[in-house]
Amino acid sequence: MDEASRRKAASFSEQYLPKLVTVLREGYGPAALKADALAGLTVAIVALPLSMAIAIASGVGPERGLYTAIVGGFLVSLLGGSRFQIGGPAGAFIVLVAACVADIGVGGLLLATFLSGFVLIGAGALRLGSYIKFIPYPVTVGFTAGIAVIIFASQIKDLLGLTLGEPEPAEIVHKIEALWAARGTVSVAAMALAAGTIALIEVVKRWRPRWPSLLIGIVAASVLAAVLGLPVETIGSRFGELPRVLPVPSLPDLSTEALMAALPYAASFALLGAIESLLSAVVADGMSGRQHRSNAELMAQGVANIGSALFGGFCVTGTIARTATNVRSGSRGPVSGMLHALFLLVFMIVAAPLAAYIPLAALAGLLAIVAWNMAEKEEFAGLVRASRGDAAVVIVTFLLVVFRDLTEGIVVGFALGGLVFIHRMSEAARIERHAPDAAPEGGESHDPGVVVYRLHGAFFFGAAATLGSVLDRIAARPRAFVVDFTEVPFLDSSGAHSFETLAHKLHRRGAVLYLTGTSAEVRRALLAQGVREPLARYLPDIDAALEAAQATG
Repeated sequence: MDEASRRKAASFSEQYLPKLVTVLREGYGPAALKADALAGLTVAIVALPLSMAIAIASGVGPERGLYTAIVGGFLVSLLGGSRFQIGGPAGAFIVLVAACVADIGVGGLLLATFLSGFVLIGAGALRLGSYIKFIPYPVTVGFTAGIAVIIFASQIKDLLGLTLGEPEPAEIVHKIEALWAARGTVSVAAMALAAGTIALIEVVKRWRPRWPSLLIGIVAASVLAAVLGLPVETIGSRFGELPRVLPVPSLPDLSTEALMAALPYAASFALLGAIESLLSAVVADGMSGRQHRSNAELMAQGVANIGSALFGGFCVTGTIARTATNVRSGSRGPVSGMLHALFLLVFMIVAAPLAAYIPLAALAGLLAIVAWNMAEKEEFAGLVRASRGDAAVVIVTFLLVVFRDLTEGIVVGFALGGLVFIHRMSEAARIERHAPDAAPEGGESHDPGVVVYRLHGAFFFGAAATLGSVLDRIAARPRAFVVDFTEVPFLDSSGAHSFETLAHKLHRRGAVLYLTGTSAEVRRALLAQGVREPLARYLPDIDAALEAAQATG
């Protein structure tokens, strides 16, 4: 194998090799397996009620949440680029999945999930995973806070045991109106059970943080409701008994009409899944000190979504809370995530009939806690106080997510964040004329025919107009003009074009332009815009440039 082939193979390995292979190559023994088994069991206990709760909130049966966690979670860990990622259904998808089901049905949801897998695989193949990390922090905070509000709003009905005369609206304003209109149907039993579940989970979490607080809260609520015969809706009363085995895999409807209806949802699922999974992988990296492979993770998420859809599940993504639990539980690598999926399968086979006793009010209380923890309240408030730019980005993203659309919130927030960044960078760029008394030795001439200016900061399109007007004004008289680029880390085509224009103006007046301190990258940008004569007389330091300029007749 020649050197080019070796480099290509190494690059492919760095991008796409599953972390499971890396872990096995490092050596994997009984001690690591034991640690992963304990971590996987812990995560499975957390994922069991959460997967069903997310599925119900998304408008599908609880069994589909289990299918998603089992099949999708196994494939994410088997093929993923993160050592500790736990895949499964996520609260962030509740709104999108519910909207998809309401629009094109469960069959359309399965098809959209299936197609989103191919979109994610394509994104990984194009190495787009490296770019998702550039989403501004205020966008992720506003997005997450908006999702939290929507999740909580979706649980008000079951938290209060309300009875609606018609299907619950998806839009939050109409939802609140419908819930308010049904306020006379509040169930005291459901409300008390939800409040008790929330209180028990929080108490256990505070006093026994290593205990499975979510499972304890759900089990206690189920036993209490069954023993006391409380008049509350349960999984069994709404959905019947859960299946005890995975369904036979089958392809969704691939007709042209179904494909066209599902494609917009598939794109939204892929975008949100990529963001959520890579954010989760970054969280795991921060907790463990490891480094994930973003493009391998996207490929794994794609395969997992395809697999989930084939078995009747819906959108799979990396889940931050379960991934963090996995790391804290002592996981050694992806085997813990694979075992978590197998433990869930065992739970479904053994305990599926018992799930029928779980009150929906208790699951709503669990999701209310999830929403509260997702809200990132301190981070949101900090960004609002930080600056007007950050405040605008986080608030606009939040409002669009809550009142408009998740994808629209991300896209508009990203664009607004980019504009804020461009504005800040353009303000940071400046041009300074060095007065004789402020210049370093040899750095300024008393000769009025020679002027010296130094640029500071990135000279790009956002700053080119302002700095270009300054250059135009100061280039009116001198016979020699020296520009020092030592403090310029980057020059784009717009900035380089400003100097091409300046060079022509000076040449027509019989003046000479000298450039100094340019890096190789800056010189390439200048050459690309036709700045050749000043570079032909380029001098590496300002003293030499001044000496040459003073000699200009």
